[in-house]
Amino acid sequence: MIDHHSALVYTMVLVSAADGDMTDAELAEIGESVRHLPIFRDFDRQRITETAAACADMLTTEDGLDKAIALLRDALPARLRETAYALACDVAAADGKVTQEESRLLEILRHRLDVDRLIAAAIERGAQARHATA
Repeated sequence: MIDHHSALVYTMVLVSAADGDMTDAELAEIGESVRHLPIFRDFDRQRITETAAACADMLTTEDGLDKAIALLRDALPARLRETAYALACDVAAADGKVTQEESRLLEILRHRLDVDRLIAAAIERGAQARHATA
């Protein structure tokens, strides 16, 4: 079992790794989220590398993606599932493009985390707006 902080980090790592290319912008977004968002105030930031590595290791196992999603879902209270989805959307949008693989993973997360479709659409649009460039 993992804690809710680790579950949120897992969510971001999964999206970043979805297309096989963890970009600098995506990694920076993960770091910024952990440093600045209120949900991470009581998270030991020294654990971020270890937590991300544990998630990446899980992905190399058989059914690793399904196991990781089940683990993070079980660790997240219902009130943090939309937060997890929002973090996932921010990571996907961080490099200016959402790949087909990232989009598919977001869809899987939306379903597995039971995020309402209209709420998910609003979260996605907000992420696009925050990461828009001129």
